[in-house]
Amino acid sequence: MQFMLNQTPITLEEYAPDTTLLEFLRTEVVQRGTKEGCASGDCGACTVVIAEPDGDQLRYRSINSCITYLGAVDGCQVITVEGLSSESGRLHPAQQVMVDHHASQCGFCTPGFVMSLFAMMHQASKPSSQEQIYQALGGNLCRCTGYRPIIDAAKALLASENSSELVDAFSEKETRHLKSLKAWQAAKEESSFTLKGKNSAFFASPRSMHELLTLLNEHPEARLVAGSTDLALETTQQLRTLPKLVFTGHVAEMRQIKDHSDTLEIGAAVTYSEAESTLAKAFPALTGLLHRLGSLQVRNQGTLGGNIANASPIGDMPPVLLALDARLRIRNIQGVTEIPINQFFTGYRQTILTTGNVIESIILPKLSENSFLRIYKLSKRLDDDISAVCLALHLTLEGTRILDARLGLGGMAAIPSRAYQAEAALMGKEFIPEELHEAQMALSEEFSPLSDVRASAQYRMKSLQNLLLRAALECQSNQSLEVMQYANFD
Repeated sequence: MQFMLNQTPITLEEYAPDTTLLEFLRTEVVQRGTKEGCASGDCGACTVVIAEPDGDQLRYRSINSCITYLGAVDGCQVITVEGLSSESGRLHPAQQVMVDHHASQCGFCTPGFVMSLFAMMHQASKPSSQEQIYQALGGNLCRCTGYRPIIDAAKALLASENSSELVDAFSEKETRHLKSLKAWQAAKEESSFTLKGKNSAFFASPRSMHELLTLLNEHPEARLVAGSTDLALETTQQLRTLPKLVFTGHVAEMRQIKDHSDTLEIGAAVTYSEAESTLAKAFPALTGLLHRLGSLQVRNQGTLGGNIANASPIGDMPPVLLALDARLRIRNIQGVTEIPINQFFTGYRQTILTTGNVIESIILPKLSENSFLRIYKLSKRLDDDISAVCLALHLTLEGTRILDARLGLGGMAAIPSRAYQAEAALMGKEFIPEELHEAQMALSEEFSPLSDVRASAQYRMKSLQNLLLRAALECQSNQSLEVMQYANFD
């Protein structure tokens, strides 16, 4: 594999396949500005930036290096905090604003914030509001400086971008980097690479579905890697050895977004950040959930296919897909099968997928003119947190009368579930608060949620019933009842 670390090309042929990018940076090349905090993709201390060719320019995205496997950065430029300053030692603007605004105390989180600022600065569409700054920095935690000076630094960086005093030594080399990366990309277009470890271990990166399926049939014990935002926790938290990994991030057939007249088809290896604008346009009610799905670093890596395949009962997207009656294209070496998603989950973290089968894409029917869609997520933190309860409600209405109802639930059972009894209780009724009692009681009869660290069983059930009431009130008033309160940093 080949990648560029800041300005230095690196070629590797043999390396442990489950080595994380953070481990490589800190132990192999001894660049320790990038920190390890949570080792689970939550705190942002390990944030680095990946640059990849996108037409005639580079596309930059921030990622958590602690949950990124080394093989996943093949063909990319990895940018760390050590690579930002000029050869003379002059700080990069993303570093200088942190100094100017006294935005660092202990300094442990600072490199991660700097890299998120760097990525924000190099976005094709620059943040134009404080909310967008929050999104850019939402995956970075600080527990001693406080966020106000860090946000001031972000505002100053954006305000100074067109200043003649701004000297971005890194960007001055961008054309050269782009040329090198495009040459690597062209060379790898038709062929896969394998990073070999000891005792037949490997990290393979196939370029086509045929290559992927061949690998899985030859190595049925291999684990699939998409964004690794969940799988990598087996390495960093459970300290397991994963000897054979097959990466889907370069499989062409899994990287496509197809916008048809009545459906969207999202490739299983498309990241949330890549799919966000398309999904939000087709399903405006999904926008808020997408902004709260992990952090920006997680959305830059995580995939819709991975979120489905890991079968977590508290995954964010399965309840939405259940409510939308989505279908999954599952492919193996013999061909392709299309199934409704409500047939996919069979038990806690269990699915119908068998050896040699992969999710190729997800097909989402578009909304009709009479559709009413609401998506609610309850969690302890507003951002970058797993849900305690998730409700996706999709109704077909004639006036206020319910012609069809689909309720997708998360956090209420061992699998993401449809609320069939509550759906039946809603059918033919007026969608008004006075007509909801039967459906609310049906929820309590159909589900027996657990109590755990996120929520008690009683809280989960009462919240779910109240969310159904909230949806009816929003339909009745034709406005959102969400209450948002941010601290004022101005």
